[in-house]
Amino acid sequence: MPPSYDVAIVGYGPTGAMLANLLGQAGLAVALFEREPTVFQLPRAAHFDGEVMRIFQSIGLKPAVEAVSRAGTKGMYFVNAAGETLLIRAGSEATGPHACATNYYFHQPDLEAVLRRGVERFAGVQVFLRHEVEAVADDGVAAVLRVRDLERGGEREIRARYVVGCDGARSLVRRAIGAARDDLGLHQPWLCLDLVLRRPVDLPEYTVQYCDPARPMTQVYMIGARRRWEIMLMPGDDPATIAEPANVWRLLARWLGPGDAEIERSAVYTFHSVIARGWRKGRLLIAGDAAHQTPPFLGQGMCAGIRDAANLAWKLALVRAGDAPARLLDTYESEREPHVREFIALAVRLGGVIQATDPRLAAERDRAFAERGTEIFSFPQPALGPGARDAAPPPVGQVFPQPRLDDGRLLDEATGVRFAVLGERSRIAAAAPATRAAWARLGAVVLPDASREIAAWLGEHGARAVLLRPDRYIFGLAHDAAGLDRLSARLPAPEAAEAAR
Repeated sequence: MPPSYDVAIVGYGPTGAMLANLLGQAGLAVALFEREPTVFQLPRAAHFDGEVMRIFQSIGLKPAVEAVSRAGTKGMYFVNAAGETLLIRAGSEATGPHACATNYYFHQPDLEAVLRRGVERFAGVQVFLRHEVEAVADDGVAAVLRVRDLERGGEREIRARYVVGCDGARSLVRRAIGAARDDLGLHQPWLCLDLVLRRPVDLPEYTVQYCDPARPMTQVYMIGARRRWEIMLMPGDDPATIAEPANVWRLLARWLGPGDAEIERSAVYTFHSVIARGWRKGRLLIAGDAAHQTPPFLGQGMCAGIRDAANLAWKLALVRAGDAPARLLDTYESEREPHVREFIALAVRLGGVIQATDPRLAAERDRAFAERGTEIFSFPQPALGPGARDAAPPPVGQVFPQPRLDDGRLLDEATGVRFAVLGERSRIAAAAPATRAAWARLGAVVLPDASREIAAWLGEHGARAVLLRPDRYIFGLAHDAAGLDRLSARLPAPEAAEAAR
């Protein structure tokens, strides 16, 4: 029996919704299954970065996302018990390299509603709410899902060329793959509190990590009247009762009381740091929390899932169109795993700074920071691991900035979600006919001499042309037309064309 869909997505959180938008935009037939009837109304993720806003831009939702988020320009401060600043994650009022702010804060239900309205634009994407996927398998011809209708009852079988599990930390699809997980060593329970202020209260308009050994805490200014506290559980705390209002207000007494705010969410969560080994097995794939979990100290959990979707979507589209063999999908994990591992490792390191509860060790930490001076850091810009790119050092494999072109457009407005060739006109014009045929086959956008900013960037990196992937990561750099020919010979191609190379 032939597949009914190109891709089935399990889970309609931010990762699944982003993937559905990207695949719908690419014209694929998609089925999306979610057991809940509507967007989960309590806040969870709170932050995304400039690269993720650029991915929202790529699906035409940047204005709608801007309307439900705020730019975070003041950074994040790591403060010890004496009120001394140890570390600062840099903030900036300036526009960042992705032609937007570098950080944003939001209320997750509002963001998910934007993404779901985006999905409604695509007739090829069918959303099945109140449907639970009970089993998934690869029969060699298709991915086969057994789906229960929780509203009307009954089960049915759905077949798709591929299934992507965006189904969270307890992922059914990950279990079907049989993926083991690497444990990066952080498993710590914290009380997570979301409040809505009833009146103005004098609170920091930025995130503060209170690195106090007596009680590590995090305070986040989210958006509007919303504030978040994350409070580490200590010996003697009762996880069963600490989330009760009386205990919550006792813990927050230094800042505000019951008359100042309403508790929207109060729950104990364990922060984990794990990465799956095996993101693909045949027609089964995983993304987001199903593939990796990070502590929240960098605000990168949702960001990682959105990046997964952006990496995977264009590859699924090429494979479906016959423009690349199925093994292109193996580059998804090989590229994304080292990238997400670097973010998780940094979050774990910062967790070690925040969660130091031995007073002696905390004092040593404070002395070490005092000797070095306040450290200011930015988000890392890791390169992708090996995969669908040239095997060269950074900036190859890193995300390319988004300059404004000389014609007034932003780069991504000109390229869309396609390959792009940028650089000096003479180098591009001298490319071989086979190279131009490869560009045409992939629908690549060719933009010679498009921007003084691009020319300056190429000069800084000693290159004359750059080849970008649809997810805006750098496929490779070239110094001349022969270099462009060499790079382009490595572009994804149908299996028969690869064999003829």
